[in-house]
Amino acid sequence: MNSKAFGKVAVLLGGRSAEREVSLRSGAMVLNALRNRGVDAHPFDPQQRDLAALIAEKFDRVFIALHGRYGEDGTIQGALELLGIPYTGSGVMASALAMDKWRTKLVWQAAGIPTPRYELLAQTSDLKAVVERLSLPLMVKPANEGSSIGMSKVRAASGLDEAYALAANYDSVVIAEQFIDGIELTAAVLGGEALPLIKLETPREFYDYEAKYLANDTRYIIPCGLAADAESALRQQALAAFGALGCSGWGRVDLMLDAAGKPWFIEVNTSPGMTDHSLVPMAARHAGLSFEDLAVRILELAHVG
Repeated sequence: MNSKAFGKVAVLLGGRSAEREVSLRSGAMVLNALRNRGVDAHPFDPQQRDLAALIAEKFDRVFIALHGRYGEDGTIQGALELLGIPYTGSGVMASALAMDKWRTKLVWQAAGIPTPRYELLAQTSDLKAVVERLSLPLMVKPANEGSSIGMSKVRAASGLDEAYALAANYDSVVIAEQFIDGIELTAAVLGGEALPLIKLETPREFYDYEAKYLANDTRYIIPCGLAADAESALRQQALAAFGALGCSGWGRVDLMLDAAGKPWFIEVNTSPGMTDHSLVPMAARHAGLSFEDLAVRILELAHVG
């Protein structure tokens, strides 16, 4: 599309979630990229401004650079559909499902998509029995947060109480998940295509918030090192996992590859980071799309309710 055809574009950034700071960085980079391509783009922080201003100021399209609650959980998507403004990323249902790691697993299990075994944790849970059923190590995470916020890797049963308490600070639904020991991969999805896989390596316990956004020792390996046919098969499976939740437009699918070469799908991010450390821009660049190309392409794919 010609840059003028987008009309007046609001880049939603910041917001009210625990990922506000990351969103501000993502939004600033998207804003600059769109402006560099001649798009009439403006920052819009829904924590500080009423959404009614989108109508009052005659915005034609919205680029959602919000992360976490109220940004990628279907909330803002529903509001924009009521306002009749096209927006980037998945629709209401898919956004809500993908944000909820528990319900994502329920859908994937029903669709036959491999995902690690898990149990829901509560204050009344017999944590010793959970360890016996799932074995150690375990990943403990809030069901409705992103960027690894509130997540812990538990190596000893004695650490499960503390891990649960941390996750419960962020969500009333907490998951204990079987840890898959193997290769960590991520698949960026753009317009119905899975981009080249990225292999992630970190010296930390897992790919946590610091490894994602702050550390300089995280390794991003692309090409990922798999044989071409094996990577192609995984990219197709990632598209199936993405599609099973009803996701569209763009996003990112995270998975583990175990020692036997079997993939285990972990989660889908429907509004991934767009910072200088982010994975979707990295995969796009390897596929021949600059950051600016990527931002414009995502805008072209805006969802119309």
